[in-house]
Amino acid sequence: MALSAPTRPALVRARVAVYGLFLLSGMAIGTWTSRIPAIKADLRLSDGALSLGLLGIAVGAITGMQIVGRLVDRYGSYRTMLPVALAQGVVLVLPAYAPNLVTLAFALFVFGAVHGTLDVAMNANAVVVERAYGRPILSSFHAVFSVGGFAGASTGGLFAHADVSPALTFASVGVVILLVALLSARWALRDAPPARTAPAAPVTPSGSGPARRRVSGGVLFLGVLAFCCLVGEGASADWGSVYLRDNLGSSPGFAAAAYAAFSIMMTAGRFAGDRLAAWLGPVTLVRCCGVLAGAGLAAGILADRPVAGVVAFGLFGAGLSCIIPQVFSAAGHRDPAQSGRALAAVASLGYTGFLTGPVLIGGLAEAVTLPHALLVPALLALFVALAAPAVRAPRREPTDQAPVTLTPPQTP
Repeated sequence: MALSAPTRPALVRARVAVYGLFLLSGMAIGTWTSRIPAIKADLRLSDGALSLGLLGIAVGAITGMQIVGRLVDRYGSYRTMLPVALAQGVVLVLPAYAPNLVTLAFALFVFGAVHGTLDVAMNANAVVVERAYGRPILSSFHAVFSVGGFAGASTGGLFAHADVSPALTFASVGVVILLVALLSARWALRDAPPARTAPAAPVTPSGSGPARRRVSGGVLFLGVLAFCCLVGEGASADWGSVYLRDNLGSSPGFAAAAYAAFSIMMTAGRFAGDRLAAWLGPVTLVRCCGVLAGAGLAAGILADRPVAGVVAFGLFGAGLSCIIPQVFSAAGHRDPAQSGRALAAVASLGYTGFLTGPVLIGGLAEAVTLPHALLVPALLALFVALAAPAVRAPRREPTDQAPVTLTPPQTP
């Protein structure tokens, strides 16, 4: 049955609702990272022990991403994302009450699982809203996530400066997250589960029942592109400042400007990304951004000067800024009937790149030098530029679009 298209005011409210989800997700991560030193001191953990505890977030996030794809495809992104958005405000508090390393690792596993689940579900709903808009808007959501991360880190820093405990810090931000989640629930678009409207599933050759649909090779290749980009993002976060301080001899304060330039330019690029995607098209945008990221980082490293290093990481951030939103958009639109699984696969591969990137760069730096190792993310960005046609939207008949229904009318 054909469903009426959302009205313009309803679409605007739906977009604001997804902004809220990306904001609260970034706030949760930013707040947690800002209080890691306090948690470490309270539990008297060594650097090695803390790193083991932090693995809980990574394992939890990847675990959540493996589960949420099927939930989104079965129940719709609306029904999946709102419970975990509310849970994000609750599980943020858990690490503050961990009495030892084992319970901390478990608390962080739960936190990571909720965060990974929300990441896929809110991106799936963002794709639904983008489909209803009929033009690129996904990049701005990712920009708001960066804003949320900055807001959470700044808030946590202020609480730390005031000598407020991590528990009170997390509880305070958790209340804000709960309020934002509840407000988002009032305005979010409800997508009908695709399984209810899709054609009958194909049967297996033996006739024993429906064949299990698998993520396509095209989607997995999009995940490879996400992996390449997030290797560079993880490497910039962990090695940019080290490169300026140890290899170029800059002061600690100036060395910190490397990641600051990367983050600022990435956020700015994502705010401009939707207009650029509408103007250039996703393929041309990804191609240009990959060249900017790869050539900018490589040229700055080869220049071998502190200022050039800061500019290089700024250009690298600007180049990477628009690629991941286009990759996620392409994955979500490729097959609306299994957009959840597609986004989960892409997000999992991308997150794996973010986690392994710093380790890979560190290992290469031992074998060669750090400047040479940092050329690897530049080469990966150039590879993404060459593979840009992978983000081209497939041609579909209008009947292939996933249906969208509205929440009951609400007053702003």
